[in-house]
Amino acid sequence: MFLGEAYRADAITWMEGLKQFGDFEIVTWELQHPGHNLKSRFKRFIEYLSAVRTIRRVIREHRPDMVIAERTTSYGFLAASCGLHPVAIAQQGRTDLWPERSLTMPLKRMLQHRAFKYADLIHAWGPVMTISMQEAGVEMSKVMVLPKGVDLARFLFENDANRAPAAIVTRSLQPEYRHDVILRAFSLLASRGIRLPLVIVGDGSRKQYLQQLAQELNIADQVTFTGRIPNTQLPQLLASSSIYLSMPVTEGVSASLFEAMACGSYPIVTDLPGNRSWITHQDNGLLVPVDDATALANEIEWALANPDLRKKASEHNRNFVETYADFHTNMKKIADRYHEMINEKEDNVRN
Repeated sequence: MFLGEAYRADAITWMEGLKQFGDFEIVTWELQHPGHNLKSRFKRFIEYLSAVRTIRRVIREHRPDMVIAERTTSYGFLAASCGLHPVAIAQQGRTDLWPERSLTMPLKRMLQHRAFKYADLIHAWGPVMTISMQEAGVEMSKVMVLPKGVDLARFLFENDANRAPAAIVTRSLQPEYRHDVILRAFSLLASRGIRLPLVIVGDGSRKQYLQQLAQELNIADQVTFTGRIPNTQLPQLLASSSIYLSMPVTEGVSASLFEAMACGSYPIVTDLPGNRSWITHQDNGLLVPVDDATALANEIEWALANPDLRKKASEHNRNFVETYADFHTNMKKIADRYHEMINEKEDNVRN
């Protein structure tokens, strides 16, 4: 049983991997109110209060062998409270305690503590996530540090020398991903005579604002907003883009970054611990301070001026993903671990 937003790309990747490499059948459950505004958040809270009872009813109906959940707060707490074991929960961000100044932070810490305590397996999609787990007193023997990985049969490598200069962003159009910083950097580049095409993939609450901002900055003619696209179209867009951009204010382990690295798109990303796990500045990518449009413009200009370095970095990044983030290899390991947990539970019941 999967608890979480089943429409999200990360969730789809997780579930499809379990079906493909573990022969699992999956039933899903998620909260119906997204919580985008005050009224919706209130409805979501009311729904959350009765969620455990609802989930237990679904468990009685489908009799799943185990439960998995994304996020160590909301759905992770529900997974740990539903009475079914084994439980595997995944930390999605560097800490999952976000936003940092939220008035609900004490409640989120309490929910996360229970999730950590009662989970049988905790996924850290990358090493940066283990730092907050250790600080929270997690029993680290329960932690599996392994990214889900990228389907390398779909995200094919394209040598940087074979593509025209162009940039791409594939993060959700939400405030924390700072697409406005990217647009302001492109305005600065345009003032220097550098008019680089930019493709912004995805949808979100900031789409209209960002389209208007591109108009105000006089760069609308070089920016393409694709909206939400089928995941099957993404590899081709990445393979045709020489530069990948991502400027979030917080980062755990970015599947979008791995996808770009697999396709050979040169990464320019925020200088955050989650990105420093994979990117070394002016080596296999570039790191930019948070909310610094001028620094971003400078780094894009530097990348355009160093095509040989981009080519070398692209080859290195593809090799890295093949070694450490191959979807087929990593999801097989995860699926095998789930089967071991289920078998251990059955053995204990028989004994």
